Amino acid sequence: MAPFFLFLAFFLLSKPSPSASQRQQSTASFSSSDSPWLPMQNKILLSPNSTFAAGFYPVANSSKHFNFSIWYYKLPRNITTTVWTANKHDSPLSTNASLVITATRELRLTDSSSRSNLWPGAPNATNNSTRLVLNEDGNLVYDKWESFHFPTDTFLPNQSINGTELVSQNGKFRFLNSSVLSFNYLDNYWTSDKVFGQLNSDGSVNQGNDVSIISADYGVARMRRLTLDNDGNLRVYSHDESLGQWFIAWQALQESCRVHGICGPNAICLTDSSNSMSCVCPPGFRRSSTSGDACERKRKLTSNTKFLQLDYVNFTGGSNQTNLKVRNLTTCRANCLARPNCLGFMFKYDGQGYCVLQLDRLLYGYWSPGTEVAMFLRVDSSETAETNFTGMSRVLDTTCPVRVTLPFPPRESNTTTRNIAIICTLFAAELIAGILFFWAFLKKYIKYRDMAQTLGLEFLPAGGPKRFTYAELKAATDDFSDAIGKGGFGDVYRGELPDKRVVAVKCLKNVTGGDAEFWAEVTIIARMHHLNLVRLWGFCAEKGQRILVYEYVPNGSLDRYLFPAGRVASSGTEAEMGPAQDSSVDSEEWYFPRWAFDKVFKEMRVEDILDRQIKHCYDDRVHFDMVDRMVKTALWCLQDRADMRPSMGKVAKMLEGSVEITEPKKPTIFFLED
Repeated sequence: MAPFFLFLAFFLLSKPSPSASQRQQSTASFSSSDSPWLPMQNKILLSPNSTFAAGFYPVANSSKHFNFSIWYYKLPRNITTTVWTANKHDSPLSTNASLVITATRELRLTDSSSRSNLWPGAPNATNNSTRLVLNEDGNLVYDKWESFHFPTDTFLPNQSINGTELVSQNGKFRFLNSSVLSFNYLDNYWTSDKVFGQLNSDGSVNQGNDVSIISADYGVARMRRLTLDNDGNLRVYSHDESLGQWFIAWQALQESCRVHGICGPNAICLTDSSNSMSCVCPPGFRRSSTSGDACERKRKLTSNTKFLQLDYVNFTGGSNQTNLKVRNLTTCRANCLARPNCLGFMFKYDGQGYCVLQLDRLLYGYWSPGTEVAMFLRVDSSETAETNFTGMSRVLDTTCPVRVTLPFPPRESNTTTRNIAIICTLFAAELIAGILFFWAFLKKYIKYRDMAQTLGLEFLPAGGPKRFTYAELKAATDDFSDAIGKGGFGDVYRGELPDKRVVAVKCLKNVTGGDAEFWAEVTIIARMHHLNLVRLWGFCAEKGQRILVYEYVPNGSLDRYLFPAGRVASSGTEAEMGPAQDSSVDSEEWYFPRWAFDKVFKEMRVEDILDRQIKHCYDDRVHFDMVDRMVKTALWCLQDRADMRPSMGKVAKMLEGSVEITEPKKPTIFFLED
């Protein structure tokens, strides 16, 4: 058995491959000695690493027509991607074509039907040793001639764009001035803000001033190309080796239907979810008998016309594309009706007055919600077709005709009756509980209101003295056991509050006047200040009791030191004081600051207020101004309101005489706090 296997292995290894006779002949260059190069020779020119190949490539679905092209060689055979073509795509070469280097070193591509040189630029070499070579970057070079200078529909990485023109293989679309996409040189449908510089191997496209277009797979090392496709869109392609296919990394227009010329006159371009395009006719139109991608009217326009609303439909190829800036839809419609050649108008419901009339023709129509435009198509009044382009307000009617039904409710049972009874019972219980709570609140409110009226609480002003309870004062005075004084209005007891303050508690008797007068008097006394009066700290008004709480004076009343024995002050406001004066004069009359004020400003007798020790030195002609300033300054410093008193800096200036001193207000012995 061993010899048999050895023989079989030798037979299999020595047998030629079925396609060996059809294998392409590759070469690294083409020279004059290799001429002529014929399509049927099945010969290709390879780049150093075999990334690209150049040669006569068969036209699809034909074995007798060729293009001299450059294509990616490393890709699978089922993926043919040409990046450059010497002859025009619409003029393929026959089997009689040839590429030669003539005796004059001219590179010539000819066909039997025409002896003219089809090679772009008709290059000539400077010496006989010049060869045609294909670089690794896909650039075909012959002496100073480069294919990069004559692009067709594709730019390769590191190829300078520099304003050169791209033409789609079908010849309908062009990339002009490195920034504009145009249909038939006439209608521009896309313009870049910046001029394209070159495609880089990292997926970016330079645009000058450090601005670049970034592809979706930026930075990944892949084969790339910038191609103007037959649908008029400019795209950057990247090849994913793991998937073995090209994918779009960037494109100029996200909506392919915005490209001009995709559909014929009157037709509307639609794009589905897979970005495949189709041309449809608007209502009132049908497919043209002469052109499959165009539409024609079913009924010609007469004098009686109407408009059909086509939401999100835009025609961009009319002879008038001027925004009229109208006030409303009615005005825009009237402008169109006034012109016989107006075939419709576009309007935006944005309040900006956008109105564009479509005159003479309807070209480059497309549907896109991004346009925010409604097209009002003018048709004859006899037209019965209805619009099939509706907005979101009617999308459910057009795309989701789903009948929605609800099941019939079950028959009423004992369970339903029981649930209703439970709900009613709970509701009644909550209602009764709410009424009871409200009644209890109202009862307590009335009780406290009556108590307040009995005790006079409603007359107590805010911010007044502290209210003490009778029990608190009874405990503070040890059941009113330590009497320290008696008077016509009541007895006074010594007491000590829980905070250790010693107080004088005066229990009033025979209080005249109503409760309102009592509270008013308490408040006034609490706010009143007198140089020789104690302060009122609080009160008690409870169970018929009227008690006042004062600060305690340990040394007794001041009058026992001011007046002779046996003389008692006549009245919480008529206490008397009078050092060196008659004790019959009230303290209000014999108040030293007030007495000094009268002597200086009324009687003009300054000498009366001088001390006896300096009185003999006083000379009114010399000292009057100085004493007058001193008295006025002192009286300003005795003002009862703090904001009326001068600062110490101003006092110094007043005494120096550097500021004018106005006459002060007459001082008083009583004043009220703010």
